[in-house]
Amino acid sequence: MIGVNAAPVFSPADQGHAEPLTVIIPGPLKTPEIGQNTFAHQLSAMPTPAIRPSLSHQIYFRYVESFLKARFRGAAASAAGVADEALLTAHLAACFPGMEVGENETFLLALTLIPHLDPAYYDVVLLDLLGEGNAPQVGGVRGVQHRGILPTGEMFLFLLAGKDVDRRVALQQQYLGGAHWLFREKVLSLEPPLPGEPRLSGKLVLADEYVDLLLTGQVGKPAFSMDFPAQRIVSGQEWADLVLHPATEQQVRSLESWLVHGKSLLYDWGMSRQFKPGYRVLFYGPPGTGKTLTAGLLGKHSGRDVYRIDLSMVISKYIGETEKNLSKLFDKAEHKDWILFFDEADALFGKRTGVRDAHDRYANQEISYLLQRIENYDGLAILASNLRENIDKAFLRRFQAVIHFPMPRPSERLQIWQRAFPAAVELDASVNLEALAAKFELSGADIMNVVHYCCLEAKVAGTGLISDELLLKGIQRELLKMER
Repeated sequence: MIGVNAAPVFSPADQGHAEPLTVIIPGPLKTPEIGQNTFAHQLSAMPTPAIRPSLSHQIYFRYVESFLKARFRGAAASAAGVADEALLTAHLAACFPGMEVGENETFLLALTLIPHLDPAYYDVVLLDLLGEGNAPQVGGVRGVQHRGILPTGEMFLFLLAGKDVDRRVALQQQYLGGAHWLFREKVLSLEPPLPGEPRLSGKLVLADEYVDLLLTGQVGKPAFSMDFPAQRIVSGQEWADLVLHPATEQQVRSLESWLVHGKSLLYDWGMSRQFKPGYRVLFYGPPGTGKTLTAGLLGKHSGRDVYRIDLSMVISKYIGETEKNLSKLFDKAEHKDWILFFDEADALFGKRTGVRDAHDRYANQEISYLLQRIENYDGLAILASNLRENIDKAFLRRFQAVIHFPMPRPSERLQIWQRAFPAAVELDASVNLEALAAKFELSGADIMNVVHYCCLEAKVAGTGLISDELLLKGIQRELLKMER
């Protein structure tokens, strides 16, 4: 057993750890506008910082150890301990710009991060400080695969307030009731307990993306999973690569203006009481007309992540499961300023049915639930459909914009043909792109498929030459695929 004046309870080197990793302190960030909870967007848009003085991961262990010694042994904080707390609090304040980070916020974040650094830490520390058999009063639970102690709501309250019931209740209301920014912004969550057990016995969980932030200085990107059935859209193309009908392009530019000025309109101009913070738009038109590319470019040029929702993993035949899946999705996306792109949205957002049985009633409840969640989403939500008529009219009324992506006209098809070929290939003199654009009604995606096929054939032939005959073969192949 380590005595009061002995060496530290935990030392990464003593535990066989390699050299401690470091956290890069993010550079200065603009404070969010008043009433604007957008630090997640600032972090996601933040460029990789230059090398700055780093914060060793060991500071989390030293800080919590010093805190626990003061709590259980009445040991006065050393000068080094005071310095550690000040440095850690400043670091966390830089990680969460515009948010209040004080002593209790610092402790909450350190408490929930430590299991990601050393699974045995709380077992070792609590055994040393309390002796064997006394840890249950502290709280904490063991995971299914994680064999160490994980923090709970009870653990947080006990470590800060002990058996002082009044202070425990005050701390619970202030920090664990859901109104505090750490929980409102989904940085932390208090998991539901097992049936029949006290609510505060649920685990305190630090969201994965913020684990990454505290360990690497960059907000992590969520992985595709059952809880988050969405994949990030990353486009290597630019606006110059996208050919749209002039009316469509004008509406898209208006949407881009909202991405730039929407928050300022709400908060600088004081319109947040009249309008909700998010924006909802419907993209409709035939496949291959630029809906997905437009969503990707909007994200790319506004510094926002775009996630394409896999509706096959959202919709469930079991009653109530679709709402649960939607809830997980929106809970994850909330306050991140992401663009959510629901492709082929007719499957979920289609017309409500007449109530003939329980399944019809629950299907309509699912749509109503979705209407509520998408209206309360504070970012940009884009729904894409092949046909406008497939979307329920009650839902259409809730869109700020409805944008049509028609099949390209001959002049637009010509632009797509002209921009599609790489510099490495040469078009034969027999090729007449203007005639092809006029004769074959193809979408932009169809044209790119033809170009891909022809370029591959030219590469295999070793000539780099694309003839009119090869283009016609590629077009016929594309038309046959579409049964046209």
